[in-house]
Amino acid sequence: MSKIASIEPLLARVGIRNQLLVKVTTEDGLFGWGESGLSAREDAVAAAITHFAEFLVGKDSRQIGRIWQEAYRSQYFEGGRVLTAAMSAIDIALYDILGKRLEVPVYQLLGGKQRDEIPTFPSCQGATIDELLGKARVLVDAGWDCLRIYTGEFDGDATFDPRQNLNRAVRELVAIRQEFGPDLCLGIDLHHRLSIAETADFLNRLPAGTLDFLEEPIRCQTPQAYRTLRAMTNVPFAIGEEFSSKWEAAPYIEEGLTQYMRLDICNIGGFTEAMKVAGWCEQHYIDLMPHNPLGPVCTAATIHMAAAVPNFSWVETRQGPTESLGFHDPELFPVQIPLDGITYKVPDRPGLGVEVDEAKIRATRPEHVEPPHLSRPDGSVTNW
Repeated sequence: MSKIASIEPLLARVGIRNQLLVKVTTEDGLFGWGESGLSAREDAVAAAITHFAEFLVGKDSRQIGRIWQEAYRSQYFEGGRVLTAAMSAIDIALYDILGKRLEVPVYQLLGGKQRDEIPTFPSCQGATIDELLGKARVLVDAGWDCLRIYTGEFDGDATFDPRQNLNRAVRELVAIRQEFGPDLCLGIDLHHRLSIAETADFLNRLPAGTLDFLEEPIRCQTPQAYRTLRAMTNVPFAIGEEFSSKWEAAPYIEEGLTQYMRLDICNIGGFTEAMKVAGWCEQHYIDLMPHNPLGPVCTAATIHMAAAVPNFSWVETRQGPTESLGFHDPELFPVQIPLDGITYKVPDRPGLGVEVDEAKIRATRPEHVEPPHLSRPDGSVTNW
């Protein structure tokens, strides 16, 4: 009765973006929800989920680790972000089912909770320094002791000028530090838009003690680039949201190339892979700082993982008062884990603790969402 009867991808419009959910149902009628993290390329992930369903239907839903291995190793060209995003969604849904079957929260399947609430950090951005300081003030007054800013906005014509952008970011960070003092933990997301030289130049312009963490300044494909950058600054790095396996994370953990692990449970391979990476990080005294930019299913999975690990700092939240994205629409997700002030309280409901209004989800009309295609001032293409 615990055998998988169906695996179905559901693409829905939620807020300003689409979300790719997965519903896994067993022969005795239990079902679980998962979510893919590969935004803006959901159709590719949905197709991969359909491929996996061809051989996973009929498998024992309780054999989650074995299912992970079969999904990963069942093709010659294994891995990659599309496949692991699909595996992540299925893996999360299987944990949701098992928790419901045993009538325990998912974190109990991971060794039990190690904390009662999950600290968060929100994000803010402003068209001017005064606007940014005003938003930061809202967050600090609400109780947050850690926040992240972005490197300003790119021009309306989708031009990204790193020199101009980073000069502005320096002014913004210095202003925030002067306004709020040393007690605020302050980070910036550079969205892997820079080179080694640009990142080093940016950090050299900042007064000592301005920045507490630097997130994703360059792409993660070449660890040697981060080795070089690590030798040029003492600012802690927050890297990992791009990782799609423990193997990709390995050099960053083993060589101290990140000080905060930004793994995304909806991309790296679900609970099965995320918990392995978390344990590896613990050995090296690296705290998790999970990437969490999606909807209530991703948030719930992240919270259960965060509850079960000892090495944890903050989780990203996109539900702060300075952002209005609509990703946690209560009409579509009538039961979810709410942001309670500045933390998520660890739930005690079986499974993930999320309920989906399936009829309303199916009634939404997904629209293609394309990330900005950025160019530098000379017309060359650069990262978004």
